[in-house]
Amino acid sequence: MAGALAVTNGLATNGLATNGLATNGLALNGLATNGLSTTDFSTWFSSNPVGYSDMVMKYVVACAYAEGQTLSYSNGVTTFTWYGRLGLTPGWASGNSATENEQQIISACLAAHVNKFGAHVNISIRGQNALGNPIPVTTSESSTFSEPEAAFFGNLFTGEGIYACNNRGPLNPTESSARACGLSSQGTGASIECPPIQHTGQCSSICVIDKLRGDYARCTIGRKAYLPLTTHLKPSDIYKCGDGTCQLSESCDSTKTRSGISYDNCNADCGVCGA
Repeated sequence: MAGALAVTNGLATNGLATNGLATNGLALNGLATNGLSTTDFSTWFSSNPVGYSDMVMKYVVACAYAEGQTLSYSNGVTTFTWYGRLGLTPGWASGNSATENEQQIISACLAAHVNKFGAHVNISIRGQNALGNPIPVTTSESSTFSEPEAAFFGNLFTGEGIYACNNRGPLNPTESSARACGLSSQGTGASIECPPIQHTGQCSSICVIDKLRGDYARCTIGRKAYLPLTTHLKPSDIYKCGDGTCQLSESCDSTKTRSGISYDNCNADCGVCGA
């Protein structure tokens, strides 16, 4: 299985909110040619806006299939081919019904790939696959992606929800992230930036560390334990108002007082709105 280096996120937030995993038949029929040939899947694929189903399946296959594997589907007009990357659910990928572990780990992987801005940002995904085997992480990957971000967990197949917790202190008001959906400055509750993700605060309060791997083995919400995936960023992908560049996660000073220093009111980098 390939390491997580250069895994690129960019799944739009609506891809997480309305991905259809509970209704497209893949949980029962498997993620393979037999699963794609069902009426449930073809109905789901064709009923979504142009490009939407292709986007969701791109990330589903990247999470489920190993690098070097592909999955193709034809809607009668176009043939779509999606590429594996992480190989997190070998049983489901081979056409078996998704186990609960597989449902949880795919849900976590999709959430880890969501980006509020639809931007493509390289991330390091760490944890284990549905069989309990660790995702390989190279020394180079560990040193390059050295900024802890978040852990993601839940189950999108069953409607149990999807969650994220901070794997470091919350961002301060001057800071923002090119990702936005994981590491957050807000408290607990529905994500302001990326619904339907629910923020749960600090990972240390609800998650248990695997001491051998150094990432989280499980996270528990309401007495329900989930298999999480943990993400790390490059330090340069956390931005700060005042660094001289108006980043995609920053906005102009709407107060027109030229004193805004928070990421969403940043005169220093983005100027005064309407000036």
